[in-house]
Amino acid sequence: MSLRWLPNAVSLLRIALIFPILVLFINDEFGWALGLFLVAGLSDGVDGYLAKRFNWHSRLGAFLDPAGDKLLVAWTFGTLAYLHYIPVWLAVIVIARDVIIVAGSFIYHYLVRRLEGEPTRISKLNTGLEFVFLVFVLSRAGYDWPDSITIIVLGASVLVTVVISGYDYVSNWIRSASAGG
Repeated sequence: MSLRWLPNAVSLLRIALIFPILVLFINDEFGWALGLFLVAGLSDGVDGYLAKRFNWHSRLGAFLDPAGDKLLVAWTFGTLAYLHYIPVWLAVIVIARDVIIVAGSFIYHYLVRRLEGEPTRISKLNTGLEFVFLVFVLSRAGYDWPDSITIIVLGASVLVTVVISGYDYVSNWIRSASAGG
């Protein structure tokens, strides 16, 4: 029996963990939420490793992996902003970038040429900073650690990389489309 399905199962697990994480946020159970969020966040590395290491790539996986990431980030940022743990404007900017990237990739894919979605280095840095930021926000909410300045500095780093990576994606698509795909 082939294990080619394993990366997709890990991505589906990440998506399935979103609802329990949000319920834990709403119930002020940030210690448990942090644990599940860590599992969900680290699963992104696991499914990517499995797909690359064993060449277990699939079209479904190419959709599920980034969809799981975007859904986890959007719902986490949105809920934590609603609960006043992070600024609403930061959540709006992070979610708007992801919406622009998803919409832009569909437009590019269907109007210019097939898009093989490979994240840029700045996008990978942004994803990592978002994950660390959210882990620290959850840790602060649950355990009153780290201090506020750490959260502010990480939030500023997320903001900078969100703007740069969003610009990078859009400018690359425009440049590529202008050059004929």
